[in-house]
Amino acid sequence: MRKRWIVLCVLALAIGGVLVFNASLWGRPTGELTLLAHRGVHHDFPSEGLTNETCTAERIYPPTHSFIENTLPSMQAAFDLGADMVEIDIHPTTDGEFAVFHDWGIGCRTEGEGVTREQSMAYLRTLDAGYGYTADGGQTFPLRGQGVGMIPSLREVLAAFPGRRFLINFKSNDRDEADQVLAYLDATPDADFSRLAFYGADPADRLHQLRPDLRVLGRKRFMSCVKDYVLTGWYGHIADVCRNTIIYVPSNFSWILWGWPNLFLARMQAVGTEVYVADETPLGERLGINGVDDEDAFARVPRGWRGGISTDRIELIAPLAERPTS
Repeated sequence: MRKRWIVLCVLALAIGGVLVFNASLWGRPTGELTLLAHRGVHHDFPSEGLTNETCTAERIYPPTHSFIENTLPSMQAAFDLGADMVEIDIHPTTDGEFAVFHDWGIGCRTEGEGVTREQSMAYLRTLDAGYGYTADGGQTFPLRGQGVGMIPSLREVLAAFPGRRFLINFKSNDRDEADQVLAYLDATPDADFSRLAFYGADPADRLHQLRPDLRVLGRKRFMSCVKDYVLTGWYGHIADVCRNTIIYVPSNFSWILWGWPNLFLARMQAVGTEVYVADETPLGERLGINGVDDEDAFARVPRGWRGGISTDRIELIAPLAERPTS
């Protein structure tokens, strides 16, 4: 019996030591809170029941502005509101460009038909990017006619916003896109890689192989980073897969990360990794990136947070982020 108590005491002391060693208060992260605006200023929609086939333009909330996602005006509005980085989506085109457009097909948001990557940039420029938006089941289309010629190329975006930061999302699983985008950016005078980050599936993994110096987030790499940190982060170890990348942390899963929030953030900053808080991912669902999009979600961001916040509603969150956070 005595030996059992000794073992339990030693175990309790060891666990207590690990918890003390990983206490958030030991962390001294640097910098200020940063905002990542998903698709710029755009029209949000209910997330319930979404599938890969859902046309989200057909289910937007009643519009409160006229900005259209992934267009130059929407990006400018996001930066004007205080965004530090804007997330954009890209597709290769048949004439050697990369179109900045979200959907796999053009039929949801525009009057055109077909797969986005099977079109030329010249043709995409003729379309109305606001054609398909409706908040009342198709009775009215408040943005129709306002997005003609507004689908930009990646080269146009980078030229329009010198010095600004972008998170570039590959929309396909075609690994060759990594090679294509590198060649494209190498030939683009305004492509300063220090202000760019990338994410996606297979193309992102390939890009990391080609250019390990770039900040790249792939789903496999992200899941491997979280797993490794949960297993070994308790003694301060940071795996290579967690270095020089971007990490999203849903607010309801943050408790699994050793040293959350301040010590964890300080550790990631020390290895060149940016950490963005996302909103809760419902239990049982695939781990995703839900934006911090309202006051309740913002309240779940740690007080005094010096990392990033990912949001789909920069126009609502930017004013809240100006509040004292410590």
